[in-house]
Amino acid sequence: MNIFIIGVGLIGGSFALDVKDTYSDVKVFGIDNNPEHLSTALALGVIDEKADWNDLGKADIVYAAIPVNVLCNVLPEILDKVNDEAVVIDGGSTKMLICEAVKEHPKRRNFLAAHPIAGTEFSGPEAAIKGLYANKTNIICEVEKTAFKLQERALKIFSDIGMRIRYMDPYSHDKHIAYTSHLSHISSFMLGKTVIEKEANERDIFDMAGSGFESTVRLAKSSPAMWTPIFQQNKQNVLETLEEYIENLQEFRDLMLKDDFEAIYNVMQNTNKIKEILKGITVKN
Repeated sequence: MNIFIIGVGLIGGSFALDVKDTYSDVKVFGIDNNPEHLSTALALGVIDEKADWNDLGKADIVYAAIPVNVLCNVLPEILDKVNDEAVVIDGGSTKMLICEAVKEHPKRRNFLAAHPIAGTEFSGPEAAIKGLYANKTNIICEVEKTAFKLQERALKIFSDIGMRIRYMDPYSHDKHIAYTSHLSHISSFMLGKTVIEKEANERDIFDMAGSGFESTVRLAKSSPAMWTPIFQQNKQNVLETLEEYIENLQEFRDLMLKDDFEAIYNVMQNTNKIKEILKGITVKN
């Protein structure tokens, strides 16, 4: 089985490692616009061989893990080049514009729109790790538009590497992911920005930074090259979530100004329900 990874960083590289660890008859080819990434991925054993666009005709599986703005532009070309029995899968964090980009393509049946809810704050082929996808949810959109036998092939791979499948339409995906992922990244980036600006005058601030701070700003280490296009493609949903988030911050600030700490306690107490919600999700999964 020939698997082509387009974008050999964290998401694509980890998928390659999991597939290679699961199947003995697989050969993984890497395509990346950064020659150093390809060389590193080859040296680390993430891929077995370097490739280019002209080699896509011999692919059984293509996994595209590149920035969503680039993906929208090149996905039609990828479908043009693959054979009729190949399945092209993406791992983008937005789905509406990606699905829109190929809705009229003659080989739309060869494309499976997916979003693995997996990752770390690191990037590049060095960040690829085995087991990244184990016990993670994979959101599949517009599955009915993918040829059934190609669906089956892709879904079996996801299952074999330990993923759970959830089906969702692109609109709902982009709306929900704005809350659970995109807003989290913005919050982390802006907290990091606030502290960096303050640290310019108070050098001791990082000496007092504990695990809570570190975990909260962890996502601020994520790649801006990946996240800027995500915010751009999901702009309307992100703006709506930001409005709600800002309203809550302003409400908290107003309660502080009023010395209404009983209300602050109640807000935090009610928000503590998130523990049970997340616990339920963990148990369910």
